Amino acid sequence: MRAFTAAAIQIAPTPGPLTAESVKANLDKCVEYVERCVDATGAELLVLPETVTTGFTPALPPEELWDLVGPLAEPIQQAASRMSVHVVFPTYARGTSRGEIYNTASLIGPSGDVLGTYRKTHLFVGEDRPSGGWVTVGDEAVVVDTELGKIGLIICFDGDYPELARVEAVLGAEVICRPSALLRSADIWELTNRARAYDNHVFMIGANATGVDPAGIPYFGNSMIVTPIAEVIARAASHEGWVSAHLDPHTAMASLTPGSNVPQRFDHLADRNLAFIERHLDDLRRPAHTSFPHGERA
Repeated sequence: MRAFTAAAIQIAPTPGPLTAESVKANLDKCVEYVERCVDATGAELLVLPETVTTGFTPALPPEELWDLVGPLAEPIQQAASRMSVHVVFPTYARGTSRGEIYNTASLIGPSGDVLGTYRKTHLFVGEDRPSGGWVTVGDEAVVVDTELGKIGLIICFDGDYPELARVEAVLGAEVICRPSALLRSADIWELTNRARAYDNHVFMIGANATGVDPAGIPYFGNSMIVTPIAEVIARAASHEGWVSAHLDPHTAMASLTPGSNVPQRFDHLADRNLAFIERHLDDLRRPAHTSFPHGERA
């Protein structure tokens, strides 16, 4: 990884029912904010929020959503090429049959090419198709080797699960991008971003939605960038905009805690007890659930 500036952009979806016109308006806003952010910050990697073309809750049947989310990446590809930057572009994307929808994040390179696409592997309650939602689950971790460094992709609720970020770190990820439309609290958002960064000694770039989606659900922003020692070095408020930070691999783990003169002496990846992990692989694969009473799954 080389040093570079990264940015998390947070924008609100077009209000009201989801239509072809609102999808185009959302795309136009993405391009505008990418261009403005690059001009203002010089960022070389920009991360947009989850399902930025539609808003997270589309309030449409999967078949109608499938009709609306045909090929959408071209305007972002053109902007990335024009600005010579990397952009993480999250959108609902079509599967092979009508109604088969994936919650995706694509990494677009400075040539305008799609360098890799991740399909969300941990779906939020109600999002998944079998329980009456609209999304088909993905099944593969994605890490993309770029001129900036090795970039992993996860989406929103994925960040609650340490296994996915750990797999991507073991695969070499130095930066993990987490486009999100997080529905719970700013505390949980910060906790999970900092934990996944610290667990794996990676930079985390969390771009969270703001505004209100087509189903009327509000989002709180607070996009952030976190270092490999869990320091939040950039944080947005709740309005549209962006935050940026310089990511320097040479100083990322120089000290035990931010500003300390105590050197960092451990490595959560290198120091794993692999024999222990091997012994408990079957345990990790077992179905399980909390023993505590909790709300109905809806």
